[in-house]
Amino acid sequence: CESSGTGGGLLSNCSNCWEANPKADCAIRLHAEMTDGSVSQQQTSKEPPRMESLDKNAVQLLISPEMLGDQLPSQTQGFRTQMGQITRQSGIYFAGLVFTVATGYFFKVYLARVLGAEALGLYALGMTIVGFVGIFNALGLPQAAVRFVPSYRASGKIVQLRSFLRQASLLLLCANLFFALALFKLGPWVSFRLYHSTALDHYFALFAMIMVLGALTGFLGKVLAGYQQVGKRTVIVSFIGGPLVMLATIFLIRAGYGLRGYLLSQMFAACVVLLLSLLLVRKLTPPAEPSPLPRSYGLERDVRSFSISVFGLGLMEFAMSQADKVTLGYYLGPRQVGIYAVAAALVAYVPVVLQSVNQVFSPAISDLHTRGEHVLLGRMFQTLTKWTFGLTLPLAFVIVMCARPLMRIFGVDFEAGWPILVIGTVGQLVNCGVGSVGYLLLMSGNERKLIKIQAVMTGVMIVGNILLVPRLGIIGAALAAAITNVFSNGCYLREVSSVLHLHPYNRSYFRLLPPAAAAATAIFVVKRALLSYKSDWSVIAVSLLAAYLMFGLTTLLWGLNDDDRIIARAIKARLVGNFSRAPSVS
Repeated sequence: CESSGTGGGLLSNCSNCWEANPKADCAIRLHAEMTDGSVSQQQTSKEPPRMESLDKNAVQLLISPEMLGDQLPSQTQGFRTQMGQITRQSGIYFAGLVFTVATGYFFKVYLARVLGAEALGLYALGMTIVGFVGIFNALGLPQAAVRFVPSYRASGKIVQLRSFLRQASLLLLCANLFFALALFKLGPWVSFRLYHSTALDHYFALFAMIMVLGALTGFLGKVLAGYQQVGKRTVIVSFIGGPLVMLATIFLIRAGYGLRGYLLSQMFAACVVLLLSLLLVRKLTPPAEPSPLPRSYGLERDVRSFSISVFGLGLMEFAMSQADKVTLGYYLGPRQVGIYAVAAALVAYVPVVLQSVNQVFSPAISDLHTRGEHVLLGRMFQTLTKWTFGLTLPLAFVIVMCARPLMRIFGVDFEAGWPILVIGTVGQLVNCGVGSVGYLLLMSGNERKLIKIQAVMTGVMIVGNILLVPRLGIIGAALAAAITNVFSNGCYLREVSSVLHLHPYNRSYFRLLPPAAAAATAIFVVKRALLSYKSDWSVIAVSLLAAYLMFGLTTLLWGLNDDDRIIARAIKARLVGNFSRAPSVS
């Protein structure tokens, strides 16, 4: 394409490229696909290939990075830039997540000891009401920010970008003030009717303010994600906001404020996060140029349609996430629900790598789709899916092969929930194995297809629980969730292939077999070596370390293709650069 001198995209200028350099490898392959002829026929043909007559297989052959290789230097540079940004931002997000989980665990232990079970119970009940209202108060606008902020930037629509930020912020503020007033007035009545208690009445004003601040900070956080600044957002939320909550809580609890001090600390930290996020968004938003068009009021039609769709998705996701617990609570006792909840919480950590990638890749999808860079988008989709699935395998192996000791850590009664870990992990492996298919549909303007699939799968989840839980108990609930997970992701993948003509798989996936076998073998050896060891914590920790160590070493030896080496070199260069800039300690 570069040799054609047109400066255009790959698919639009293949005919020109063929005329300029008919003996190039890419031109020969393309014309072979068109004429179904031999190489000699291709080289002597006088007719350039026409893109409109290419079938889907020809397009897939054409855009395969393994076959084009060095023919696309500009695309490779764009791939390096995009992947470098995604790996860096995802790494920061993952570090923030680990920091939040680790510090949050010890902080919860501190709260349990100083506040007691009753105060924490009141807090949990209050946040349950806030969480239910939170289904409605976001109005689908945070995800709209992830979708349209990069789209407006990519197309140069700065006026529309600034208008969206202004109108969405104002709408969110007004809506949440209304919901806050409703929570303040109706909260005591709901608390008395549902929980038969009036102890929450004194805290509803604070819960209402936390809800308002949470909605605004959540929206600005998604705006920063749309600007592809997930790393800076993670620093603000996880490394500044989180410690502020803990320090302020310790100070106010020691001052005698109790649960009220904990709620005030959350409000204080949310205000700081809101201010820092607002300043960063203002800095990143380009200034508006003078426009002869009158200022528009209200959100654009596409934004409204997308927000309504996301709102519907949120309702269905809430129904899917609660269907198993509600069904278990109806048919079984609270003890079984508790075992299931602990196991489900552990399974939720399996797709942590996918979640980290989605935080950064989702706005990149919108940006690349708007620019029409589908070749680069497909190449990134393949590489990210392979890395996501590969980095998830060692964790999944540890959870499956150490399911009994993992559940035994929580107590002897919880060991019976080990099949939930195995079933749930298999379902999440399918989720990670197809990659960011849901976000590809959502961020490319195909949210209606996503809603149709989600609506059907919500029904499958509910019916599956009703049929399986009475017969199989908590295993039935786990099976219903895993089946729903597998079928929904399969449908997403089919739609991505049909609508966007993108596929996550290529021959390089076979390179994951040796690292996967090495990781599984390492876990088996560690378990056998520590068979007589009494500490389940030690067995799990050593197994996890050995699995990732063997997986990483084997991958470096046999598991990398050219695109993987680009990422590995970028990570290595960044690590070496960080170490070289580190001050020496004498």
